[in-house]
Amino acid sequence: MRRWMGIILGGRLQTVLIASFALVAGLTIGLNTLVTSRVISEYLSKAEADLVARDMDLAKAFYQIKLDEIEAISHRLSLDTWIINGLSAAARGESEAIRIIDQQITNKISVLALGGTHFIAILDKRGRTVVGRVLSQTGELSTPLLQGGWKKLPIVQEVLETGKPQTATEVISKELLAQVGLDHQAFIPLVETPLAAPEPFDPREGTAGLALTGVYPLHNPNRQIIGAVLSVYLFNNDFTLVDRIKEVARIDTVTIFFGDLRVATNVMTEQGKRAVGTRISQAVRNVVLSEGRDYVGRAYVVNEWFITRYTPLADSRGRVVGSLYVGARESSFLTLIHDFNNRVGLIALICILLAGVIAVPIARLFIKPIKNLVESNRRLSQGDMSVRVNVSGKGELATLGHSFNSMVETLDSIQKKLVHKEKLASMGQLAAGVAHEINNPLGTIMLYSETLYREAGEDGTRREDFKMIIDATHRCKRIVADLLNFAREQEMLTQESDLHQILEQAIQSVGSQPNFERVQIKRCFVPDLPLIQADPAQLMQVFVNLLNNAADAMPEGGAITMTTRFSKGPAVEIDIADTGRGIAEENLGKLFTPFFTTKPLGKGTGLGLSIVYGIIKMHRGQIQVSSQAGKGTTFTVTLPMIPPKTEASPGTEADTRSALIQ
Repeated sequence: MRRWMGIILGGRLQTVLIASFALVAGLTIGLNTLVTSRVISEYLSKAEADLVARDMDLAKAFYQIKLDEIEAISHRLSLDTWIINGLSAAARGESEAIRIIDQQITNKISVLALGGTHFIAILDKRGRTVVGRVLSQTGELSTPLLQGGWKKLPIVQEVLETGKPQTATEVISKELLAQVGLDHQAFIPLVETPLAAPEPFDPREGTAGLALTGVYPLHNPNRQIIGAVLSVYLFNNDFTLVDRIKEVARIDTVTIFFGDLRVATNVMTEQGKRAVGTRISQAVRNVVLSEGRDYVGRAYVVNEWFITRYTPLADSRGRVVGSLYVGARESSFLTLIHDFNNRVGLIALICILLAGVIAVPIARLFIKPIKNLVESNRRLSQGDMSVRVNVSGKGELATLGHSFNSMVETLDSIQKKLVHKEKLASMGQLAAGVAHEINNPLGTIMLYSETLYREAGEDGTRREDFKMIIDATHRCKRIVADLLNFAREQEMLTQESDLHQILEQAIQSVGSQPNFERVQIKRCFVPDLPLIQADPAQLMQVFVNLLNNAADAMPEGGAITMTTRFSKGPAVEIDIADTGRGIAEENLGKLFTPFFTTKPLGKGTGLGLSIVYGIIKMHRGQIQVSSQAGKGTTFTVTLPMIPPKTEASPGTEADTRSALIQ
């Protein structure tokens, strides 16, 4: 060794420098390559676990959404007065009562959000079918089912005995499924699978069905149980849910097991067919089904190894009846590691030849944005919509960072819109139910109070009390009317309309109200404004509501400025700006939320702006709000203008009708 070192160091300076540089570069790059490869390998191993954990969280969320949907159907039908009032007659075979109940079932089963094989039935107090319907995964609706009994299904028996609703993953026997023609779909031949247990976990595997089941009791006005509502979503040979999870959540494979048998999956066999009928390995079965614990790790699935996660599924009595599985192919991760190691080796060789010391900063610059992006992706998967990637430069990583930030902004916007839409739908249903339930008692109160008021005479000591009751009842009726207006199906009758004329009518409508006595209304209208396609009555309601809100914000008086102008689209924008006290910043995002109001108790229902929002959306428009505390608030409404007229096509009508269900 000393001899060789002596030869190298004793040679020409150029040779010594080159040899020394090559040696230092080789050692540096070699060490850096080993460290980098180890770090990336460890990172990818962690990424595997994080990815599968994220996949399972998403799969559970979709599974719970479907379970909630089944529960909601049973719950809504259990509150349906048509069903409650007609159950006894339908149980006796009266055709009109059966028709009415069947119509209520059809209405609910035809609008299921995620599709798939569903069965809904109204049962009498003995668990016998009064009326039922089956919806196939292809969307075909069966004829009314008028026979059969479900008392043998434990969850049904428990609900009829206790009166408490139940929703769970249940095993439904072949005999029960045969009553509704689903026994053939539930049948799955068992396929011999390597590493599986010798015998099935549940002897009913292959013939019985695994299903999401929701059962709600039906009560008469005396709170006595008169029957139950049964809703079922069958998993056997129905791939709607697993395919939706794979498509939306971007998960490699998803499977639902009945016992240790695959009944719904997008795992494929070597022949390109779904691996329905195959079974999980003995090792996984022992952990998930026998012990009721999650299984995380490598698992042999059909014919290859996967990075997997299994979670047990329990029925209403807490017994494990199956499992939910997500997995990512291990080969994809191994290929990624192998490819990465090959490329790192090539880079190391090139860097040794060119300049060993350059590899270190390049590696750091390369790894840092990737780690930031992965960390941001992890935070995003946990629901943090505020995460953003710091982007610098103009290369591919910068483009990827910009794409990630754009994706997060889009997801955040979509999430807010979906939440708002679901909130409007839910609040609309709640409002309709509450309003209808309150209306009749209010009418009775008003009738008797007005009678007592007239009988009290002019000098009656109780006359003022009765007058107070009548006034309070009228206020309640107005609130109920607002609720019904918010919840009902709105019909829009559109026609060519003069926007300025509508605005003038709105100003004239509110001008005589007491709260406008000290309010000045200014007009800044653009000339020659074209006609718009709109429903004048509903737009009148929008602008009257906004003017009233503006006046309410200026109890001491002030000015309201109404401005119209052209916008892109083509469209027209209408500003309604007041000089009032303004809106707190934390309340701006809640203004269009049903029942949210900043007015004192008794001064508002919080439905006005929700109705305004719905009307503007029906007109394919937009509404925005800006405010500054102490200086005022501006609502901006954007409405599309009528496009240039072309040659009329056959069948066009001047008026169009559309509907919005809130």
